[in-house]
Amino acid sequence: MGDTNKNYPIFIKNNQMTTKEAFKTHIEEGYATKGEAIIMGAAMLDGEAVTGAHVRIPLKTLNRHGLIAGATGTGKTKTLQVLAENLSEKGIPVLLMDLKGDLSGLAQPSPGHPKIDERHESIGLPFTASSFPVEILSLSDQDGVKLRATVSEFGPVLLSRILDLSVTQEGIVAVIFKYCDDHKLPLLDLKDFKKVLQYATGEGKKEFAKEYGRISTSSTGTILRKVIELEQQGADLFFGEKSFEVDDLTRIDENGQGYINIIRLTDIQDKPKLFSTFMLSLLAEVYDRFPEQGDSDRPELILFIDEAHLIFKEASKALLEQIKSIVKLIRSKGIGLYFVTQNPTDVPNEVLAQLGLKVQHALRAFTARDRKAIKLTAENYPDSEYYDTKEVLTSLGIGEALISALDEKGRPTPLAATLLRAPMSRMDVLTSDELEEVIDNSKLVRKYNEVIDRESAYELLNEKIELAEKEAEKEAEREKERQPRSSSSRRRSTRQDPIVKVLTSATFIRGVLGVLKKVIR
Repeated sequence: MGDTNKNYPIFIKNNQMTTKEAFKTHIEEGYATKGEAIIMGAAMLDGEAVTGAHVRIPLKTLNRHGLIAGATGTGKTKTLQVLAENLSEKGIPVLLMDLKGDLSGLAQPSPGHPKIDERHESIGLPFTASSFPVEILSLSDQDGVKLRATVSEFGPVLLSRILDLSVTQEGIVAVIFKYCDDHKLPLLDLKDFKKVLQYATGEGKKEFAKEYGRISTSSTGTILRKVIELEQQGADLFFGEKSFEVDDLTRIDENGQGYINIIRLTDIQDKPKLFSTFMLSLLAEVYDRFPEQGDSDRPELILFIDEAHLIFKEASKALLEQIKSIVKLIRSKGIGLYFVTQNPTDVPNEVLAQLGLKVQHALRAFTARDRKAIKLTAENYPDSEYYDTKEVLTSLGIGEALISALDEKGRPTPLAATLLRAPMSRMDVLTSDELEEVIDNSKLVRKYNEVIDRESAYELLNEKIELAEKEAEKEAEREKERQPRSSSSRRRSTRQDPIVKVLTSATFIRGVLGVLKKVIR
């Protein structure tokens, strides 16, 4: 659970070593809280935990966002687990992105261990094993509550950002949405969107040109290819009904504990565009639906985004700007965003600057690039008279981290190398039977897992085209009947009448579609 015999550099002042008593006072004053707080562990000095020097994070500042970073195997997931447990215990719901599949153990109590007891004795905090209310969610075919959204709910701007479209292409998407609104064509899934896109430059070309202006075939072809690329990453499972209501993320159980909502993402690690699509949709929906909260004493919801580099690495410039804007604005809604990644440099500086809580696990200096990253990381933390930050970053053990937070007045707390408390729940995955039991007992599974495929743009446009073709055939028949019949004794001309030729041409049949504008109004 971490080596407590390492020597951390300590500050020498006036040739006298700073005492543990002075250090403890320094920590207690810096992390003092009047309201509710989460105890992360005990601050460390000279490689040992100072018992009772608790590092407290005020609930009041948890909507100021945060970062959990560190090399593989240093304990990031367990830190995330500790935060989620303590938030739930205080009645604050949590949403976790589980890309590695190791967070489901939150639903079962810890079996305990002598090392855990030893750690908590050093911290000066009793250990209590506990389970927490868990909801399993899914973006794919995996078991769990299905997360879906309709194309209409996404809107033209967000969809264009996801597809990384040009200004001209964005305009076409806006026209597609406007046409569907004007003609009451529900855009539910990508099948609907593709159908309208094809119709705009095919059978409905004249109709679109008359009402909205000419649409370029090359532009719609580019948009269609990008939609297909999104489909290939599994987005066809995400777009559709029944849409997930974000209010269901804020449920509290009968014991007053906030639900821990775990999204299973183990099968989409190689599908970053789908992950980005979902995350941006979720953040936009939460921002839109949640009321302004101002400076309240506790957050409404905390979201942990594991493997955060997947969002930023694959995001287009336009998408990054959208994410940065949401991060800046969403905290006023009482929502906290916590990015979990290996290195803080994975997160853009504009986002990093918005993060109030930083939990930095050990970094490894194997290469010159690693050493440069460590130097940059150290510069993101406040100066400390007790630590050489660069040295500490490479000396931390498993379950230890540098912590910098905000106090209740929004001021930075002292930098603290912290021996972190152990999770109260199981530090392992659920068995198949345990997972099945959680899913079977879920009210949300019954609410969202029914497949709905109601009549939408795809079906209505197909019907419209079919009616147009039938009407064109009838009109051609009526016109044929109106032609004077020639004498039976007279030889029939093999040349087709010019009028009949026009009436039976494909061009005319497409043109007749104009008379069907009333069909779906």
